[in-house]
Amino acid sequence: MSTRDLGGVVVAAALPYRADDSAPAGLAVDYDAYAEHCRWLVDNGCRGVGPNGSLGEYSSLTDDERRRVARTAIEAVGSDGIVVAGVHAPGAHQARAWAEAAAEDGAHGVLCLPPTLYRANRGEVVAHFAAVASAGLPVMVYNNPLDTKVDLTPDLLAELAQIDNVVAVKEFSGDVRRVLEIRERAPGLAVIGGADDVVLESLLMGATGWFAGFPNVFPAESARLFELATAGKLEQARALYEPLVAAFRWDSRTEFVQAIKLGMDMVGRRGGPCRPPRGPLSDAHREQVRADMGRALSALGVA
Repeated sequence: MSTRDLGGVVVAAALPYRADDSAPAGLAVDYDAYAEHCRWLVDNGCRGVGPNGSLGEYSSLTDDERRRVARTAIEAVGSDGIVVAGVHAPGAHQARAWAEAAAEDGAHGVLCLPPTLYRANRGEVVAHFAAVASAGLPVMVYNNPLDTKVDLTPDLLAELAQIDNVVAVKEFSGDVRRVLEIRERAPGLAVIGGADDVVLESLLMGATGWFAGFPNVFPAESARLFELATAGKLEQARALYEPLVAAFRWDSRTEFVQAIKLGMDMVGRRGGPCRPPRGPLSDAHREQVRADMGRALSALGVA
């Protein structure tokens, strides 16, 4: 793979905090723990990491924290993987500025939502991504209509694919029928599975990457699942995937950050709390995550 190819297993790396009364919400970013986590993901077979995604709680960070998080990931991974930095922002001027910072700091590519606080129309969406792409890094556009209320449909993606440097789409609609349609309408655009609970289906239909959440918990096993799926070893891939899907479904729920961090805690990683607006899991949700994760870890032999 070239560094313009943003495929493979790229983990949206969760962000650890440490208690600090002087920090926002009493939680300071633990950059050393984050660097160790990014390194651990790559050392366990993942192709790279994605700092400053939703799972990385980018919207709860100060500007200084956000840039330092990206730099920490870039330094930690070094030449052993790729870093696809989230540059999500309310408008094109902010997103482009984050993309320029990512380029300056040595990221390999950027992941970008449509405008985050505004339901943009088609022309505005195209202008937004053109501005981000002008920073010069490969761009993975991010289709998350559940959160943004803007759907990057296959025909719109075909238009976006004409923009220089737009090379991939993180597809999070949950509709696996789109994988083939995107490939038909925009054959030069790589389709990256975005929702953990349909990743096998997406890979079997021709997705070439997985921008992943739960591999924060079990990266080596997730890398193995990707290898099996892309090699067409369906029986082995299904045997590995099916016990994980109940846990993976949390990746598409409102509490996905808290659920993944709890999974990390369960395997001895640094999950911990989230900054507001994300609060702790309810008792019922915590119990269900523990049960779903327990089954997954038991099947993997991790527990």
